[in-house]
Amino acid sequence: MTEKAITISPGPRLRAAMVVAILADILQLLVFPFVVEGAVSPTDDLIDLAVAAILVALLGWQWEFMPSFVAKVVPAVDMVPFWTLAVANVYRKSKQAVARMEGSGTGDPLRSSQRRS
Repeated sequence: MTEKAITISPGPRLRAAMVVAILADILQLLVFPFVVEGAVSPTDDLIDLAVAAILVALLGWQWEFMPSFVAKVVPAVDMVPFWTLAVANVYRKSKQAVARMEGSGTGDPLRSSQRRS
């Protein structure tokens, strides 16, 4: 996978993913009394499955989504906005990749390493 494959512009897809993540975290906090069981809560599981599917559709598969999904099955961990943090981290990682590519002088890391030799 190239670095270009993980770059995400701050366009409508990222904004939509952030809105979905924030709404999901708020929803899970509001319905906390109904989903307090953690791993045995079908409502919470359905919310997490839907959010994971939407975020993957918007941003592609990112490893940051896995801890968010797994942590949601632990009771009381739903109080942490993991989906929002995951989307923010995907964007942060993408910005760093863009900065590294721009710092090399070209968009192709292979060509810049060949020039140095």
